[in-house]
Amino acid sequence: MRLGVIDVGSNTVHLLVVDAHYGGHPLPAFSHKSELRLSENIEPDGTISTGFATRLVAFIRECGQIANDQGVSDLMPFATSAVREAPNGDDVLERVCRETGVQLDVLAGEDEARMTYLAVRRWFGWSSGRVNVVDIGGGSLELATGLDEEPDAALSLPLGAGRVTRELLPGNPPTDKQIDAVRSHIRAEIGSVIRHVVRFGPPHRAVGTSKTVRSLARIAGAAPSEEGIYVPRRLTRRDVSTILHRVSSLTAAQRARIPGVSITRAHQLLAGALVLEAAMDLLRVDQLDVCPWALREGIILRRLDHLDDGES
Repeated sequence: MRLGVIDVGSNTVHLLVVDAHYGGHPLPAFSHKSELRLSENIEPDGTISTGFATRLVAFIRECGQIANDQGVSDLMPFATSAVREAPNGDDVLERVCRETGVQLDVLAGEDEARMTYLAVRRWFGWSSGRVNVVDIGGGSLELATGLDEEPDAALSLPLGAGRVTRELLPGNPPTDKQIDAVRSHIRAEIGSVIRHVVRFGPPHRAVGTSKTVRSLARIAGAAPSEEGIYVPRRLTRRDVSTILHRVSSLTAAQRARIPGVSITRAHQLLAGALVLEAAMDLLRVDQLDVCPWALREGIILRRLDHLDDGES
């Protein structure tokens, strides 16, 4: 069957179409996305701007039409932290539904962590033993750990790369004093909940997902995306510290000139590195394996799990 996921994230709105069946490997069939940058369209009072809502409606309508054209039989649209936390988030969701017919489900942060963990577990398999997962989005940081398909702990913190940049790192580049303050803030936030993860003991494998982690790994010398998803990619704590030293004094435009860094994400790179450095330190892991699957794939896999043989 052909499944579709519409992911309204803090940076990108992404339609992913896959061919899948129960017990099988979801095969990407079509991808359509736009950098709508929700995280940069939040008003001072925390509400989502009217202009963004209008662009979102137009793009969701476009995604719905494409899904029909692509023969999608089951469309799963969802939104994450930025919509979840906005005071007018429900109004935006109601407008999207009214004008497009698409009902966006809003995922809780813990559900984001659980679905991402599921995708990682399926990608690396049972031989990985206990897995710790670090996922840095635009609006939130998700952490999870487990031995089975359901994690033992799944946490979400308001430490996404876009959010930290917007709320705590206004300079371009920020001053050393600002960076030090943000580093302390991030570590205090993670430190307040990290016991829920580390109490299960050290992982057999630590994994990083998200565009932020992939970009940092690419800077550190990991294979480019053109080489495919099956090429092993890794990122060490020392790599992250080296990257931080390199980019902390650069402007966003200067960061964008580094191979592997996109223009649209360059301004968030420093914040993402600060969050990842803190997470790896406090989780006591020296290396992350980079997983090409994350939240979207987790949602698809969970949907497949609920299909009976007749539907597959």
